[in-house]
Amino acid sequence: MKRYLLLCLLLALAAPLRAREIHPLNEGWRFFFRSETSSDNARYVTLPHSWNNDPTLEGVLIETSGNYQNDLYIPAEWASKRVFIRFYGAQNVADLFVNGYFAGCHRGGATAFTFEITDRLHFGADNILLMRVSNAARNDVLPTSADMNFYGGLYREAELIVTERTAVSPLYLGTEGVLVHQRSATKAKAEGEIEVHLTSLSDGSCPLTLTIAAPDGRTVLTKNLHVKVDGKPVRIAYNIASPELWCAGRPALYTVTIKVGEGPHSDRVSVRTGFREIKALPSALLLNGDSMKLHGVTLYHDNAVSAGTLTAADYRTDLHEIRTLGANALRSAVMPHAHALYDLCDEQGMLVWIDTPLRQAPFLSDAGYFATPTFEQNGLEQLREIVAQNLNHPSVVMWGIFSRMRTTGDDVTPYIRQLHRAARELDPSRPTVAVSERNGGINFITDLIVWRKEEGWNKGRPDNLTVWLDGLRKEWSHLRSAIEYGGEGFLDHRNYTAQPRHAAGRMPEERQARFHEEYARLLEHDSLLWGIWLENMFDYGSARRRYGINGCGLVTLDRRSRKDAFYLYKALWNKQEPTLHIADKRTTPRTDSRQSFRVYSSAGEPVLTIGRDTVAMKRYARCQYRSDTVSLSGRVTVKVKAGALSDSVTLQINCASKPKGYPAPRRTTGR
Repeated sequence: MKRYLLLCLLLALAAPLRAREIHPLNEGWRFFFRSETSSDNARYVTLPHSWNNDPTLEGVLIETSGNYQNDLYIPAEWASKRVFIRFYGAQNVADLFVNGYFAGCHRGGATAFTFEITDRLHFGADNILLMRVSNAARNDVLPTSADMNFYGGLYREAELIVTERTAVSPLYLGTEGVLVHQRSATKAKAEGEIEVHLTSLSDGSCPLTLTIAAPDGRTVLTKNLHVKVDGKPVRIAYNIASPELWCAGRPALYTVTIKVGEGPHSDRVSVRTGFREIKALPSALLLNGDSMKLHGVTLYHDNAVSAGTLTAADYRTDLHEIRTLGANALRSAVMPHAHALYDLCDEQGMLVWIDTPLRQAPFLSDAGYFATPTFEQNGLEQLREIVAQNLNHPSVVMWGIFSRMRTTGDDVTPYIRQLHRAARELDPSRPTVAVSERNGGINFITDLIVWRKEEGWNKGRPDNLTVWLDGLRKEWSHLRSAIEYGGEGFLDHRNYTAQPRHAAGRMPEERQARFHEEYARLLEHDSLLWGIWLENMFDYGSARRRYGINGCGLVTLDRRSRKDAFYLYKALWNKQEPTLHIADKRTTPRTDSRQSFRVYSSAGEPVLTIGRDTVAMKRYARCQYRSDTVSLSGRVTVKVKAGALSDSVTLQINCASKPKGYPAPRRTTGR
């Protein structure tokens, strides 16, 4: 493997000279647990990698420390250069050693980080990289309370960056060193400031060129400057006339390029961005002045095959499923995803909310906040990295400050205010947001608030949501409010009543679907909320849960099965592809002769038949239809049609006798 890396480097050197070279560093790593006394039995792995990505673990989560070692030949020709190493994610705490010398540490599992290793390298010789990574729970690294699995390891890619002595800095908060700050974006003009971070081994000045290219490749702005390299960022104002604004229907992307120096020793960095304006009203978000309601889903960080080591292909598959649902927004829960996801969202016009990791899981044993300097400093550091690394993505429209924090114990409110202020100072162009299920002052800090509601799930009735909405409208209509809700539903939990106390903790898919049906009905005519957020799009791994999975997803962890609730929202939200779906089709053997059927349709009023008989259906809510109760026995096939669409299910009804009082299917003619 070392020879392979050497060959790649030599091929790069044989190519025309460039001031900046980027070499993937995903191959050749040898992994062994810290508990192993030596690397003699180390396993060769390729990044991204996690020690929990092993199907034999069967829901067991290993929280430990692991070592990643790589032998790397560094060409002698690089002795006049600078060498940096960037990791795009190490979960959750990482320490790097180069040739036995400490080179840097990073605390936080969701953001990229870069170390300069020039002074630790032997040029023209072999070098040993050692990365020590731990996913063990700590009280000074956020999040300290979460439901999701933190799988551990170097779970995203890594790379070597080789530059000249003066370059655009790869070191600033894990970014490319080029940040686009937007002040305004209208059809007439886009204005803002480009923040450029430079690094040099000598004091002085250098020429710098800014170029902005339109989506079709045309150069729309060029500026030539001579700037000081003194450790302070260079700020360059931009003004673009008649820009193509980024929006969901036309996600126009511009390319911003910074060139430092002249001739063959110049350094060049390009980033993509889009110009658009986000404003928050009490009942809607304005994107470029146009009002839009957000229909969003929460997206966690794993799947059944990749565990937490998601690739661009995984994100492409997930985003396709989200768009098929008809959602126009997604929330990166707990922490950011990899940049590959946001690149796709930029290209496809999907709006994004990114959480920072101040979170409270629904476990009484957890503490989501520790009133210590190390905890608070780590949260601020992660927030700065999250904002800086995702600032250029036009799809990102809000920063999540906290999620479901409890208001008992140490008062977290001052710290939330501090995080909110920091986010607004770093990026005044985007609102902050939070998820809350408690009353109190924490709800009045962020620009937007999303209320977590569970009426009718573990307590009360779904109709209580109407009472809450009426109170919100009368007393707090000035708040910029949205709603989040969801409940677990497992495909293999069958024939249980709606409340879990009747089912020994089992959560059938039908219960989840009925919960969503009621909330969709009650929110059908809502005009108060700026968004509806579903918890979650996909099931995700949770070793702390009874079944090792949080089953709140609309789609299973393996992405193979869409639950009934998926089709409900597809009917409600997807305007391009009509939907017709019979709910509860997986429960095919049934013991009750009294049967009724629920159908989701955006293709028109459905017609339901059993054999040659038609069963009357009534509209229950938008895109929801319910049949009369009929008496059935034996093997029956139920079909439904609406427009050009059809759906069907074959049932086996096993019952001792036919109860009285329920009609048989009505026979019709001419069908």
